[in-house]
Amino acid sequence: MSWITEYVRPKIRGLLRREVPDNLWTNCESCGQMVLTKELHKNLNVCPHCSHHMKAPVAERLAWTFDNGVFTRIELPSAPIDPLNFRDQKKYTDRLKDARSKSHVDESLVVAHGTIGGHPTVVAVMAFEFMAGTMGAAFGERFVAAARLAVLQKSPLVIFTASGGARMQEGAISLMQMPRTTIGVQMLKEAGLPYIVVLTNPTTGGVTASFAMLGDVQIGEPNALIGFAGPRVIQDTVREKLPEGFQRSEYLLDHGMLDMVVSRKDMRETLGRLIGLLTSAPEGITAPPPPAPEKQPAAPTAAE
Repeated sequence: MSWITEYVRPKIRGLLRREVPDNLWTNCESCGQMVLTKELHKNLNVCPHCSHHMKAPVAERLAWTFDNGVFTRIELPSAPIDPLNFRDQKKYTDRLKDARSKSHVDESLVVAHGTIGGHPTVVAVMAFEFMAGTMGAAFGERFVAAARLAVLQKSPLVIFTASGGARMQEGAISLMQMPRTTIGVQMLKEAGLPYIVVLTNPTTGGVTASFAMLGDVQIGEPNALIGFAGPRVIQDTVREKLPEGFQRSEYLLDHGMLDMVVSRKDMRETLGRLIGLLTSAPEGITAPPPPAPEKQPAAPTAAE
């Protein structure tokens, strides 16, 4: 046998059989182009071909948002794990275990604090990778904890939303989180602290119908789906063709539902500028004192 068959051919076969990592390339869900995963991460998970903003894991979102990627995550309160003993195809407790194993987060909301543009800020990020970012009892506890931390630190609260809505495995308990999160927002307003909402793709259901639409400033990422019910459900209900781009962030901006649409690469700078404007009074100007309580008329006496 010649050296070609003994040496060269096995080398060629080895090269041809070399395994390619599964995560080497990422397919853009908007334009279909293949993008090197490493390059995609450098571009903040934004497609370089069509500028589509892909979903972002919690850890990366926090690193992109805080100055120099430095932040401190806080321990959050727990809630009953399975208040209804719910079971469909699987036990709810088993679904939670699977979600925690795959997503590497323990619930659909993660809270951290640090600085944005030099301003101390509390940031809450919804984890779509954890059961589609659904809202349950633990979520409500964590949102209120984030609001309390912001009040304690006298810092603004910024939340990045990404959710499929309420968590069906908790039934009416998940719906109770809508007024519960609204109470958290009210705590911030009573303390005079800014509450900024960044709506990412997708933000739907009870999340949109509660705290996600109560921000002092509403920001949307480009082409994010934002709404209560999905476009197909609405179209089947009203039996009319919906406008082009219905429920996308640009459409909502044109119709007064959002204050601005900001690209991911500009988000940190924009948040820092907004927080500076909302927390710093111009030099020489002080906040007006609260109005004095109205004097109640004296109760009439028996003689009157």
